[in-house]
Amino acid sequence: MPFFMLTNSITMRLTIDTQRQISDIQKEFNEIFPFLKLEFFNNKSFSRNNFTSSQIIPRNRKLGDSQKGIENGFIEIEESMKVSELENLFRDKYRLAVQVFRKSGNLWLETTMTDNWSLFQQNKHGREISTNKAIDTETKDYDLNRDADH
Repeated sequence: MPFFMLTNSITMRLTIDTQRQISDIQKEFNEIFPFLKLEFFNNKSFSRNNFTSSQIIPRNRKLGDSQKGIENGFIEIEESMKVSELENLFRDKYRLAVQVFRKSGNLWLETTMTDNWSLFQQNKHGREISTNKAIDTETKDYDLNRDADH
């Protein structure tokens, strides 16, 4: 699994490799943040106002196909990182246009109005909206079956 724990905080190292499929990167991110997803866009202006659904890069494409000249490396993602910080990190380090979406029931919503929230807060809110269960923020309990009758 692509993460490690530091003082009860989750940090993940996401490998950026031109030969990796976008779906692999999305899957790794989603393993840590199950109520968030990353979408990659063909948008070189990086203006969120200009992101459209027609610019979403298909999941089966390789990362190097969408952005020529990027170098392999990694991005360290901390759950305390703000959405805007993560999106800017992809832009500044790899010239990749990404946007974080939050699950809301059966829909995926842009996080533009809450970009100043941490990834932890976004994921927590997505879980609460989608499952009607609050997360114990002290233990960060993500067990979806916690209250199920056995």
